[in-house]
Amino acid sequence: MSLSLYQSTIPTYLQITGAIAGLIDKAEAHCTNNDLSPDELIHARLADDMLSFAYQIHSVATHSLGAIEGVKKGVFSPNMTPPPVDFAGLRQRIADARSGLEALTEADINALEGKPMRFEYGDFKIDFVAEKFLLSFSQPNFYFHATTAYDILRWKGLAIGKSDFMGQLRTV
Repeated sequence: MSLSLYQSTIPTYLQITGAIAGLIDKAEAHCTNNDLSPDELIHARLADDMLSFAYQIHSVATHSLGAIEGVKKGVFSPNMTPPPVDFAGLRQRIADARSGLEALTEADINALEGKPMRFEYGDFKIDFVAEKFLLSFSQPNFYFHATTAYDILRWKGLAIGKSDFMGQLRTV
């Protein structure tokens, strides 16, 4: 069985961003139901040298739709704009990413295969072709940030489980 570049990326981006949207809703409900300030979760981080829940959500969008946009432009740089600082803004960031991903066609994504592109972060640069960037760099980052967002919420006491992280499975 072989998978196209589209099949290897877009359905999973949509599955996990859908799950992340659900986690944002559960985080907001947790704050409301427990009389917590939203800042307790939005600015939470697992360790002092790690970035906040808000940044993790921001990076899920960056390493899904943002990665595809970077490949199309031929260069990807991490989105270092400050993340939204409220649940509505985080929800919108994920909704915008999902909307952009849903608008992509299989032909759009498969046409990127073999396209040269570059990752740039300050003076640090790495040359890739599209599929190697998406599958060996951006997708692992996407999962890292999604997992870290989930872990922050678990650490803060939300009653969530594996199915909340996995989202809507693609069956038959």
